[in-house]
Amino acid sequence: MDLLALEDFTLVARHGGFGRAAHAAGRPKATLSRRVAELEASLGLRLFERGARALKLTEEGRALFERAGALLVELTETAAAIASGGQRPRGRLRINAPLLFSQSAMGKLAARFALKYPEIRLEVTTEDRTVDMIEEGFDLVIRVDPAPDASLVGRAFLRDRLVVVASPGLARPVGGAAVPAVVRGSGAHAAWRVRLPGGPAAIAVEPVLRLSTLIMVRDAVRAGVGAGRLPISLVSHDLRDGRLVDWGDVDAPEIVLWALYPTRRLLSTRVSAFLDHLKQAFPGGTPDELAAYIAD
Repeated sequence: MDLLALEDFTLVARHGGFGRAAHAAGRPKATLSRRVAELEASLGLRLFERGARALKLTEEGRALFERAGALLVELTETAAAIASGGQRPRGRLRINAPLLFSQSAMGKLAARFALKYPEIRLEVTTEDRTVDMIEEGFDLVIRVDPAPDASLVGRAFLRDRLVVVASPGLARPVGGAAVPAVVRGSGAHAAWRVRLPGGPAAIAVEPVLRLSTLIMVRDAVRAGVGAGRLPISLVSHDLRDGRLVDWGDVDAPEIVLWALYPTRRLLSTRVSAFLDHLKQAFPGGTPDELAAYIAD
């Protein structure tokens, strides 16, 4: 297989068209079109569906793009490392992470990583939706309790759990009465199930404040407007210092954060470096480690 033609194919696929790829690379559009056609002929496969106004990857083209792009990056990095006489990671690393983890820990993680690896250009974006790593060009994503994905591999690096907390001045409900609650998001909210020494119990809730982030929920709960369900890592110091009181662990599975990356044998040195960085920051992956990291 012609590696130069393969490189041209990934360029066109990444930019979504021959014209945009030609403009980005400063190369003739006709040359890119010819090279891709030659690659299709050599493989005996159609890699693109060519419409009047749009260019779309075929199923075979998408499979080739997902694998070839990563391998070409690895070849380039390996050649550069050999030429420079070392294996120090370099280049761009794009990471997507959920909102709460980004707000509480990612800034510090990113800064310390940048100081450790000054030749890596780290880019972190934050959102809670499930991004498409391949389509959107991410090298690594951090997800909370991700659904199985055959195209990705990864490792769990942090665990957390939810607790119901309130300010000391808010009375614990008795006799099934509903407690004023600060909740995240809109929609109906059922009673909170908690684990207590005497067994499971339910806390009826009446949402009095709906907010879009857990940081906002925590701050509102601190102010005494209502109780809230929050990760223990986010409130452990408030509990220790008496700003909040613990009403019980939420009766739900633990929260697990995963670092995920595309399935491939040759893992990017940049991704490997960031995975090691996570392991050093959270060696045991416990909520206490995350709480200490946030407070540091």
